[in-house]
Amino acid sequence: MGTPVIAEKMSAKKVAKKHVSVYFDKQTIDAKLSANFDNGKINQSISVYMRIDKDKVIWLKGTKFITIFKAKITPTSVSYYSPYAKNYFEGDFSMLEKILGTEINYNQLQNLLLGQSILDLKENKQDVEIVNNTYVLKPQSSDGVFHKHFGVNPGHFKLDFQSVINVFTDQMLQVKYPAYRVVKDEIFPQEINIQAKQGKQITKIDFTLKSVEFNTAIDTSFSIPNGYKRIDL
Repeated sequence: MGTPVIAEKMSAKKVAKKHVSVYFDKQTIDAKLSANFDNGKINQSISVYMRIDKDKVIWLKGTKFITIFKAKITPTSVSYYSPYAKNYFEGDFSMLEKILGTEINYNQLQNLLLGQSILDLKENKQDVEIVNNTYVLKPQSSDGVFHKHFGVNPGHFKLDFQSVINVFTDQMLQVKYPAYRVVKDEIFPQEINIQAKQGKQITKIDFTLKSVEFNTAIDTSFSIPNGYKRIDL
């Protein structure tokens, strides 16, 4: 995204304000991504179609020659089914929490996918330091359990990374954003690298954007076929 900008001294409050000012402001997203999932047992690359009606629904379809899965996530529920395995899941965010290794709600997941902080950086007072030409924010007040860091890019003020570490349970969620793309004046993640750690178990999910459109009519219909086996995760 052009010539790198050198980070100059700036207050934490101003960095947080600038980050919030570049929050995604379109209503819908229709994107195609390539994805790689690796949890040490399964290592698979697939294509993922992602549709988001902001603040309402995140719809996903994974394919590799055939449809492997479909998922629909709303502020209150997570639903998933696999035409390949002929099974399905319906429940709450505990499914995603197991995958990501930390508590997460709909707005936080949506922000994660958009290069935005999963916490309200303006609501909580932050400390800031410049590390490797990135503004690194961390909350001044800590509960002693979670360590949270947010790396804000000095050029466009989207995130370079964000991480949440639970020091007692040895759980970590780290999300890196190596590149962004400008599409119709929106700064949108070109790459997202997610690493979730729970004890010795490490799960990596990498996304690369292939194409994206905003504010188009999208279909987020979702219906679990009859005869599929319900699974508990």
